[in-house]
Amino acid sequence: MSTVMINGHHQAAVREGLMRVVTGTIELSSHGDADIVGISDDVAEAVRRTGLRDGTVTIFVPGATGAVTTLEFEPGVVHDFREMLDQITPPDRHYVHNDNLRDGNGHSHVRAGLVGPSITVPFVDGRLTLGRFQTIVFCDFDARPRERRLIVQVMGV
Repeated sequence: MSTVMINGHHQAAVREGLMRVVTGTIELSSHGDADIVGISDDVAEAVRRTGLRDGTVTIFVPGATGAVTTLEFEPGVVHDFREMLDQITPPDRHYVHNDNLRDGNGHSHVRAGLVGPSITVPFVDGRLTLGRFQTIVFCDFDARPRERRLIVQVMGV
């Protein structure tokens, strides 16, 4: 490992070697209706199993009614997050999607689009660089319970 200067002030460690990409999944059941599930431990385990020391991990949700973000995963924040989503995209609002498909989850698609289908988190020395209270969460916005498979792709050296 070598060291470089950034902006003439800070030192950064550089780990060199052949970059590897390892792709896996996290499988979970969710209740729908803005169910929020903490997945940081699963992501950290996926990184650990690769044996990589430094790099990034991307978590991606296939599908149009799920999302991934980070929150302080405690009941108050979870409540506030759901309440904010209800104010921005209430389930009982008129959605043209519901007219077209008659599946009642137009709000689910809008919420997933707002939050986003993926995040990328750096890891250093095999550990995620999350903040003290920061947790990676999966958000299921669909109007019904679902079995989900998230893609976890780890890249690094």
